[in-house]
Amino acid sequence: MSVYTPLNLDQVQPFAAAYNLEVEALVPIQGGIQNTNYFIICADGQQYVLTVFENETEQSAGEIIPALQRLAEVGVPVAAPLMHSGKAIHYLVGKPAQIAPRVWGEHPEVTTVAQVEAIAAAQAQLHVSLADCPIQRENSRGHVYWTDIGELLQDEMDTKDAALKQQVYTIFEAYRAQHPNRPQGWIHSDLFRDNTLYQQDTLTGILDFFELNFDELLFDIAITINDFCTQYPAVTLDAERVNAYLAAYQKVRALTEDEQACLNIYLAMAACRFWFLRLNVARLNRLGGRGGDNVFLKDPTQMREMLLNRLANVAPLV
Repeated sequence: MSVYTPLNLDQVQPFAAAYNLEVEALVPIQGGIQNTNYFIICADGQQYVLTVFENETEQSAGEIIPALQRLAEVGVPVAAPLMHSGKAIHYLVGKPAQIAPRVWGEHPEVTTVAQVEAIAAAQAQLHVSLADCPIQRENSRGHVYWTDIGELLQDEMDTKDAALKQQVYTIFEAYRAQHPNRPQGWIHSDLFRDNTLYQQDTLTGILDFFELNFDELLFDIAITINDFCTQYPAVTLDAERVNAYLAAYQKVRALTEDEQACLNIYLAMAACRFWFLRLNVARLNRLGGRGGDNVFLKDPTQMREMLLNRLANVAPLV
């Protein structure tokens, strides 16, 4: 949630007034890498999150609204955007933007087992609840998308990185061919700790559905296990937390045998995807001349180290 588009009160107040909000203060939010976000503080003391979509159209930015509305209906803690004039997405400084209620809580720095169980249960409910939700996405960020990003980055990779990329893809495709029963559905795709809020062990919010995508459910599971069950700066998995996650998730939706067999290679591929993502964000920022204190960058090396660790736990196919 870096600040790519600086804003002031004179710009935001008329935009928010259409939602019947009287804004008195803006607070920039740091921590993500895709869009511009501010907390807006209103005269009545209520707070909201203003998001300016940096690379989305009005249509694509609004595509996740049905998902958020469905999840809110079934009790998954999400902040569905405010609406006026029959829609949630409107234009601010020439870019699509929205306002959503601020969800209170903190990002967990070191997860507890109870926090892991809470996110696992909520994620499983998300997968089940969105199975029949009428969602249309303009852009696909599935496996083909990430494979294409990897190909784009390969020209900038050294020999070791290119070999690592090829290794994980070769093993991944072999596992997928041998274990084909891997259900697909709508997934969050970016369910890291910094996209969740807790009050102690209670999950109060799941944030940032920008990467909502129709993909294999196992990708979503792997992404979340990788982050919630890792105690940084180490990149190794904590077995107690992994077991707690899997038990809590399967109380809502049981994994297929093929999903269970593929979990370790999907943990590796999930790390690979976010290695690509961080490398590509750095590349795009460099090409766009973006940098400085207002742009938050996550370290690609961390995801590369995680990828190597996860690959070491993948059993050879027989």
